[in-house]
Amino acid sequence: MTAVPSAMPKSDDTGRLRGRGALDERICRLICPIAAAMVGVCLTGIGLLRVGVAWGRRASFADDLLAIDSLLFLIAMLASYLAVRTPDVRRRTYLHRLEQVADATFILAMLLLTAACFVITYAVSA
Repeated sequence: MTAVPSAMPKSDDTGRLRGRGALDERICRLICPIAAAMVGVCLTGIGLLRVGVAWGRRASFADDLLAIDSLLFLIAMLASYLAVRTPDVRRRTYLHRLEQVADATFILAMLLLTAACFVITYAVSA
């Protein structure tokens, strides 16, 4: 006999009931500072690549990737910040969408950062 999953909402760490489609504000609270820090990482990478170009190395596509990447991290950070800061009355309608935007752009930006790392690695070694 297999256990049938309960349709009853479960409680989270704070004791509030959470249904299947319930949102987790903790995700937005994690994405916001990490995405903001990653914008700084991208800008640092762009600066280092520009110093390399000034010293005679050829320009690469990596600084363009990092610039786009920093914009994606900024979008993720702003979406998560707005999801946390939206007043309670409006929170139910907007939080879910903002959380999805923050999640999607953060993952996309991390993938793009990985691609930029590969471009930097092979541009420097070439």
